[in-house]
Amino acid sequence: MRQAIAFWNILLKDMRAYYLKPPNVSWGILFPLAWTAMFFIKSGSGPERWREVLPGVAAISILFGTTSMLAVTVTFEKKGRSFERLLLAPISLELLMFAKTAGAILFGVANAFVPFAIAAFFVDLVPFAWGTALPAVLLLAVSSTFLGLFIAVSVSEVFEAQTFSNFFRFPMIFLCGLFFPIAHLPWFLQPLAYLFPLTYGVDLLRHSLQLPAMLSPAVDFGVLGLFCWALFAFSLRNVRRRWIL
Repeated sequence: MRQAIAFWNILLKDMRAYYLKPPNVSWGILFPLAWTAMFFIKSGSGPERWREVLPGVAAISILFGTTSMLAVTVTFEKKGRSFERLLLAPISLELLMFAKTAGAILFGVANAFVPFAIAAFFVDLVPFAWGTALPAVLLLAVSSTFLGLFIAVSVSEVFEAQTFSNFFRFPMIFLCGLFFPIAHLPWFLQPLAYLFPLTYGVDLLRHSLQLPAMLSPAVDFGVLGLFCWALFAFSLRNVRRRWIL
């Protein structure tokens, strides 16, 4: 019971201090809109392309929302030494880090469904497999959050975390099949696409919309789960090595 209370209090504190601030809420709505509008203006496409572009827009919304927030919540608190007080709490390090990331996961999931909600006003999303889309969005939010956690615990300053995040985020936009098939990439770049969790999350979202996909849902779910485990494990290793004396 004490562990559950500690988890809830840490999550509630982060939600109030970071995620539920008006700029973050509005940014979570405007960011997907900006990406979608940019794609349509660039390509000259109309609402009929919503269905095709939707998985990529949702994935980008999750990726940037989760990694950007973790760079602030973890790196800022470490620099301000408030994170050290959390380490003294009578809970396991695993539960503590999960509590610190739970807010970003929820923020990423909420971001993902903004473009889906908007698209529903323009095009018919049926058939739509909720049984695939919901766990896909959740796993993609978890893997992106743990990527942000890994970056945040590997640096000392917020600006370093943001710069390091872009080292991963921008290659993902162009390599992970968000807006054009991976098969259209140069042959020497195609293997790199399979090194990022975003590739498998987008593939699952394409499955949910009955769009052409590369891999089976079972493979996508399995690889995404492996990414989640590995990123969280490496993050805990960095915390123990760099932050706990």
